[in-house]
Amino acid sequence: MFLTVTLNLALDVTYRVPRLRAHASHRVTDVTERPGGKGLNVARVLAALGHPVTVTGLAGGPTGAQVRALLAAESAGVTDALVSVAGNTRRTVAVVDGSTGDTTQLNEAGPEVTADEWAVFLDAYASLLKGSGTGTGTGEGPAPVRAVALCGSLPPGVPVDAYAELVRAAHAAGVPVLLDTSGEPLRHGVAAGPDLVKPNAEELAQLTGDTEPLRAADDARRRGAHAVVASLGADGLLAVTAEGTWRAAPPRHVPGNPTGAGDSAVAGLLSGLAEGLDWPARLARAVALSAATVAAPVAGEFDTAVYAETLPRTEITSGRGAARDGA
Repeated sequence: MFLTVTLNLALDVTYRVPRLRAHASHRVTDVTERPGGKGLNVARVLAALGHPVTVTGLAGGPTGAQVRALLAAESAGVTDALVSVAGNTRRTVAVVDGSTGDTTQLNEAGPEVTADEWAVFLDAYASLLKGSGTGTGTGEGPAPVRAVALCGSLPPGVPVDAYAELVRAAHAAGVPVLLDTSGEPLRHGVAAGPDLVKPNAEELAQLTGDTEPLRAADDARRRGAHAVVASLGADGLLAVTAEGTWRAAPPRHVPGNPTGAGDSAVAGLLSGLAEGLDWPARLARAVALSAATVAAPVAGEFDTAVYAETLPRTEITSGRGAARDGA
């Protein structure tokens, strides 16, 4: 079983309009509301790939209740272990321009989390890492956690070194950790030695001060990350690990909404780890899932036809020279 952590949960609201214009009123042609946040997107893709997954994080207020209700209704294979807080869960609003496919994103900050609420979450997280309350659904009792994904931004009130604390707790429980965040939470989290970090190129540059992805990934490993997989947008992924360096690129550009593509890449990396795939196979799966998510209507889903088409055609090159030339 996998565990994903989404501290800054969201209700994702997607509006579709024929054409987005500044300073104008718009007639919305379609509205979608879904449980949101990076870890929930990762969980839905893992479940679609056949892996049981438990989601935890912080949920509160009427919006948090709505997210949990939608999660229960929509997400087969995903177990809700979210922790309640008093503040209202945030909303994120995506406006999709039907004429171009471009998306404009509006993200609220999230609820103010108290020190007592954070302490309650830490206790719940420690229990989840031990398998407590994470049954297999077959009556066989608690399932061991194969890996944990720590995903997304921090809501107000949560300590900036929260992810570092969660990384250390996972390692104390013998559970490998993937970290996918940005800014100061990433800086603190990397220092705690996560098994894998998955920043995009901009986040990696902010962490290291180096805009060349290969050098920046090397720097991130020196700072504590055991392995780095950097998202390079439409150009695919760059992986720098103790076993080697690889570049994985999709065979063609896929038009659509890129929201959630990075989360699907995380799911690909985690599922490949659980299935014992080598790094090239993991990266191919991550790239194919990412491309297939761009083609899907909302985050947390992927187009199965695009996935099946992209997976065998993803180009994998190894070696530091190949990675540098393609970056």
